Amino acid sequence: MHYELYYWTGIQGRGEFVRLALEDAGAGYTDMAREHGDEVMDAFLAGKAEGGRPFAPPFLKAGRQVVAQVAAILDFLGPTLDLVPHAASRRTQAVQLQLTIADLVAEVHDTHHPIAASAYYEDQRAEAKARAASMRGERMPKFLDYFENVIKENGGRHPLREHSYVDLSLFQLLSGLDYMFPQRMRTLWPSLPLLAALKDRVEKRPGIAAYLKSERRVAFNTNGIFRHYPELDAPE
Repeated sequence: MHYELYYWTGIQGRGEFVRLALEDAGAGYTDMAREHGDEVMDAFLAGKAEGGRPFAPPFLKAGRQVVAQVAAILDFLGPTLDLVPHAASRRTQAVQLQLTIADLVAEVHDTHHPIAASAYYEDQRAEAKARAASMRGERMPKFLDYFENVIKENGGRHPLREHSYVDLSLFQLLSGLDYMFPQRMRTLWPSLPLLAALKDRVEKRPGIAAYLKSERRVAFNTNGIFRHYPELDAPE
């Protein structure tokens, strides 16, 4: 199966969670917007293309099927790419963990856009500063402690006891938080040894290591979900 991935060009965002799974598995795929421009998504978003109508990218086309939403895409890809346990209960657990990651990613976005996604960051700096303090002090530790404990309770290496797309998504999440809040993450890492080890292992996987060195990997920037604004970062 050759897949078509649709996501905005030049943006380091939710599409990266899907891209990591495809790259780790060595799956054949075309990054459609990078190949043909963002307008290649227009027909899908307008409901004029074959397959289910997505609300927004990222979405994936596999044959005649269109799948949108990161957790749904990864659940769809997981069995074929051997990136999820085969037991139904474990597959459900994988979706649960992926949706929890999505919850934190949404809060990450709302840190720098707490009033409106359509307004510039510069127009909501004061509100973002207050939201970032809550993010650093309450939300990041709560979520990251949860994931640390899930790994601990499942053998100490993986949240599902074996490599899965959840490992890859946690790698992306942790990499993004490291970029966005470097000072805060330096104070949190000592309390997250299992997450730190997982991040290091994923980074060294052959498919991921090659991808991270390639031009296909878009660097974190201020057009994506994880944005580094120095005024929003602090050790605690």
